[in-house]
Amino acid sequence: MAADARRAAPRMTASAATAVPVAAGWAADRTRCVDQRLAQLARRLTRYLAAAALALAWSGALAQFVPPEAGKTPAAPAVRDQEIAECRPGERQTWGDGRDRPIASRALRFAYRHDNAPPWFSESQVMALVTRSAEAWSACGLKLTVIAVTRGQIPPEDAIQILWSDVGSRGQFALANVGARSLSIGPALFALLRERNPGHPAAQTLQMVLSHEMGHFLGLMAHSKRCVDTMSYYDNGKGERCMLRDPKSWGSVVEYRSTLPTACDIERCRALNR
Repeated sequence: MAADARRAAPRMTASAATAVPVAAGWAADRTRCVDQRLAQLARRLTRYLAAAALALAWSGALAQFVPPEAGKTPAAPAVRDQEIAECRPGERQTWGDGRDRPIASRALRFAYRHDNAPPWFSESQVMALVTRSAEAWSACGLKLTVIAVTRGQIPPEDAIQILWSDVGSRGQFALANVGARSLSIGPALFALLRERNPGHPAAQTLQMVLSHEMGHFLGLMAHSKRCVDTMSYYDNGKGERCMLRDPKSWGSVVEYRSTLPTACDIERCRALNR
């Protein structure tokens, strides 16, 4: 997502190898380079993968963030549904990693181009997901429309382009470039997701990243601290975790973040673009 593009990947130091033939050393170095690249992609992948996998990776830190309460049974998925449907006082918080700003026009048009999309995503399927995200965000009082752009067709000048591009997505599942008026989706990461976890509902991940990046074009530049918000990050990269009403609800669904804007997302958008 947007903030991810600015965050440098941690450096990895290869261990020194001695008494190894030159050819073997060269092969080992090349293998390490490939492994490092895969490791970087895998780290980005975990931001969107199943909450269960994330919980395994963060089990110790999460236990410190929200200590378990003995004797209580895990919360039902209904807790997450309540978080999506209502925004309580004090819950509309952000990480402070960006400055929200109202948009100049109350009407936005998104133009979807299907070129370079992974073959397992049909054009009609992606168009339906884009339209669903736009319709959900329209609840904040803005008029959002979606059109399809065929191969070779030039999109309207005022339209925000939604396209498949690893260059534009910069190694993320999707990236909003507000200045360039483009929302790029990364085919390479969706291919990696399919390879690593073929049973994962990729359309759900695509719906979520479309909703998230679309929110940036509505002026929501900072990321939400509520885990369930579509504009959220699960952590801020500094050891702090997102907020849950009930820690037991974590892991109750595959992806805790909502695929569509929540009540708090809509309230934020509405308050910003009055």
